[in-house]
Amino acid sequence: MQLGVMKMLLQFNFANHKSFREETSLDLTATGIKEYNDHIFEIGEEKILPTAAIYGANAGGKSNVMDAFHYMYYYVASSFGFDLDDKSNDRVGFISPPAFLFDTESKAKESSYEVYFIDRKILNDREYVTTYNYGFTVNQMGVLEEWLNSKAKTAKEFRQVFYRNENKDLLELDGIPQKQRENIKISLRRETLVVSLGAKLKVENLKLIYDWFLQNEIINFASSWEILIRGKRLPDGFSTNKKIQRDVVDFLSTFDTDIIDFEVHPGIKDEEGNERFSVYAIHRSVDSDELISIPLVLESAGTLKMLSLYQSVKDALTNGSVLFVDELNARLHPTMVSNIIHTFTNKDLNPNGAQLVFTTHDAIQLDTNSLRRDEIWFVEKINGQSHLYSLADFVDEDGKKIRKDENYQKNYLVGKYGAIPNLKQISVV
Repeated sequence: MQLGVMKMLLQFNFANHKSFREETSLDLTATGIKEYNDHIFEIGEEKILPTAAIYGANAGGKSNVMDAFHYMYYYVASSFGFDLDDKSNDRVGFISPPAFLFDTESKAKESSYEVYFIDRKILNDREYVTTYNYGFTVNQMGVLEEWLNSKAKTAKEFRQVFYRNENKDLLELDGIPQKQRENIKISLRRETLVVSLGAKLKVENLKLIYDWFLQNEIINFASSWEILIRGKRLPDGFSTNKKIQRDVVDFLSTFDTDIIDFEVHPGIKDEEGNERFSVYAIHRSVDSDELISIPLVLESAGTLKMLSLYQSVKDALTNGSVLFVDELNARLHPTMVSNIIHTFTNKDLNPNGAQLVFTTHDAIQLDTNSLRRDEIWFVEKINGQSHLYSLADFVDEDGKKIRKDENYQKNYLVGKYGAIPNLKQISVV
């Protein structure tokens, strides 16, 4: 299969974020295990996985993995507009990192966020592969450190693009074009990232990092507010484009063949001039050839969730981006979750190397032959601290790694891998 432009996440590292005190790593590079090798995307020297499923008890910290990436995403996307010195609007847009709160040292310590991702493109029939390492540390007063390194396919080591530390007393911009360095030096504030500023100044290699973050998406189905907002959001062009409506019908038909079409009726405009639409799902009558229109809002919660996922899945597959979903299994049958996973692990359906990172309580996925051991992750909280580890790295009490022929679902539910609730008898009296 001929692959064109691809940008895939290799590793996400973070520390001192909510329940995670120590440095934590979510690694999407494949280990040497021999199973489901068709899942693996090979770019340059890297073997990369398209999915990571994160399991764990309620309040164990699964969602905090997502939240850590969301914080990094938000800071990269927004820090150009932060201004801690604007006294009229104190700390505009700036959000302090949510540090680990259960010891005195961590509350006052900086938090760190770092990614490795690989960029592959073909120009004039020639392949170019570059790996990027970007990260920063931040506290309630702004950025303490920030770095960007890159490595070409043929290089043995990373090359520094830039490095800065607190108060700009060390600002090395050797990998940035000379004519743009002075603008960065003049404009950079302690709360602003070089990447965010450089993207606004159209510095090519900094804009590449910035754009990679912005093409990714984080969905929080653990939030009732986000579920409400997403439930009202229609796919791009859906209201006026019949082809897009048919594409959505095809998407929904992978689990529900009852909806055969949509009707869209224009409505009144809101105060901002945006037109509101009334959407109806079209069904066949069970006892005649009559077609029945039902307001979309009356469809099942699962159908509405799948509809809300349509644009996100489509964008990820089209752009080859990373889709983070907290509680993917909520309101979805396990076979629907399996179908979504299969979409990302099947290279024919996912030729651009899109990746799906999700949290779930759905233990059935551990026993459906849909995930490699290094695509299965657990979060366990011990003495208030969360720890993230993969099934491929897990060692049992006898010092042995988990075999691929074990019953993962059964072993997980009986507590062999940890990361399950510590239950006590419920008492309501």
